[in-house]
Parts: sequence; structure tokens; C-alpha cells
Amino acid sequence: MERKRILITGAAGFLGSHLCDRFIKEDFYVIAMDNLITGDLRNIEHLFKLENFEFYHHDVSKFVHVPGELDYILHFASPASPIDYLKIPIQTLKVGSLGIHNLLGLAKDKNARILIASTSEVYGDPNINPQPEEYWGNVNPVGPRGVYDEAKRFQEAMTMAYHTFHGLETRIVRIFNTYGPRMRLNDGRVLPAFIGQAIRGEDLTVFGDGSQTRSFCYVDDLIEGIYRLLFSDYAYPVNIGNPDEITIREFGEEIVKLTGTTQQLITKPLPVDDPKQRRPDITKAKEILGWEPKVSRAEGLKITYEYFKSLPMDLIEKVEHKDFSNYNK
Repeated sequence: MERKRILITGAAGFLGSHLCDRFIKEDFYVIAMDNLITGDLRNIEHLFKLENFEFYHHDVSKFVHVPGELDYILHFASPASPIDYLKIPIQTLKVGSLGIHNLLGLAKDKNARILIASTSEVYGDPNINPQPEEYWGNVNPVGPRGVYDEAKRFQEAMTMAYHTFHGLETRIVRIFNTYGPRMRLNDGRVLPAFIGQAIRGEDLTVFGDGSQTRSFCYVDDLIEGIYRLLFSDYAYPVNIGNPDEITIREFGEEIVKLTGTTQQLITKPLPVDDPKQRRPDITKAKEILGWEPKVSRAEGLKITYEYFKSLPMDLIEKVEHKDFSNYNK
């Protein structure tokens, strides 16, 4: 039986690389695509020797051509951390507009089902907690986070337009805070920031008073939810995340205990439009997909910490100074 063919964009990133692994394991022919702005080939280099894997170094904001048949597309190309999308705001908007347009057109041409990676950031700084899919959000379109939030909101709107107007098979996953091996230590997100600071012997930085909340989902759980959503019959957004909510200060204390660091929690001003609450309502995921997270935070954090400790010290200490000027045109 001939393998099903799937295109995964953002394939060298944190989530994209784990998706490549999952679909290789399920015996798909995986076509990986990434422009490597924030992705890292080390995340997928173990797959290069396989006969059912190929890689395209390409920016999906430009015309996308993939020869041969395609059965599925997973669109995960996008800067996803504040430190990235604040440096490359225009590319962030382009990948969420031009990029999704190109990939929806490709899906239509190939008669492929497409799943797009949206985010809990479409809810902005929410006025209700937990956040159900029916909540429209509280987003500042002209604030510093607007380039990411609105790119994802537009991406959802464009996807639904192709679904309703062209009858394209589409799926939308709204991803909440996810963690695990292959995260970048210096990407500005709270978990790798805390662990990186602990390993380097620095104080752990808490923004604001630390009362804002997050809900952390281990990457294996998230990938399972995405896999089930792709093969479901549901075309509207579905939250995938762990509803186990914790304050940032409490989380910092957990990292101190996990790493055994003697460093302290220090506070800095809260960034503009930083969400005060983040917790998914996963009722739909439970009912439609039969999915809920299985990995406890204690278990997932232990695995993630061991991964970060295994990295060469130069990667742990490295602060990236990449020239992004070509991507902001």
C-alpha cells in the first residue's frame, strides 16, 4: 500500500519536528519545509537518512510548490515566541497571511486536508477563564503582541473562508502553552527562560507580581491531540492544552525545586498586553476527539530538564544575535 504524503511547514521547529517524528512513526511520507529563521536542522537531522522523508529549505510566504500528490498539510510555520515575533514582526504577519494563502491554495490544488496551528493568543488578555472556543477574545491589534495575535486570527478567518467557499477540508488547533525537548532556551517563553536561568546560575525573572497564570501541556500530549484532530470530522477551532493552571510565581518555585538552584525569584515590570490568565476549556477536545492530557507537569518537567541539561554548555549560554533585517521587508 502506498504511503500517504503529508507536508509539514515549520518542520525544523519545536512542534514541527515532533510532528515529523509522529508521522514518520505512522509510516507517512513526510515532506518537511522550513526557512530556518527560528527552526533548527538539528531537530530533524535524524530523519534525513530515511527514504520516506525529504526537506525543503523554503519560506512559505513565497509561492509554495510541492511536486506529486499530497494528502495532508500541517501549517506550523510561524515565529511563536515573543522574543522572535518582536524582532521579525513583518515576517510574522506575512507567514500568517501570505503563507496561509499559499498553503490553502496548495491544499485546494492537491485536494489535500489542511490543519493549521492557531494559538491561545487569539484570546488575547482574556476576560473569562477558562477560555472556550466560542470566546472571541480581547486583543489589542496595534500593541506589540498584535503582529502575532492578529496574524493567527487572520489565519483562522482565511482558513474558514476556504472551508465555506471552496469546501476545502480544514482543521484548526488552538495551542496553549506547550513544553518539552527541543524548545529553545533563549526564545523568551517562561519555561525555557526559567530553566535556562537556573542552569546558568542566574536569578529567575518573574514579570509583574507573578500572579498571572499559565497552563502547561507536555509536547507528547499536544501531538496526540493534533493527530486526532487531523483525522476527525470537525472543521472549527479546537483547544488543545492542559487545563492544570498555575501562577507564574508558583511555577518559578517549582523550577527552583526541580533544578536545585540556590538562585532567587526576582521581579521585572509586566510586558504590555501580557495575558493575565491562560487556561483552556478542553470540553470539545474531550467530546470530539476523546483527548485529554496524560503527562503530569512533574513528569514532563523532569524529562524537559534532563534534555536541557544534556545540551552543550555553549548552547545553554548562547544568546542569539541573528540579523533579521532581510525578513522585515
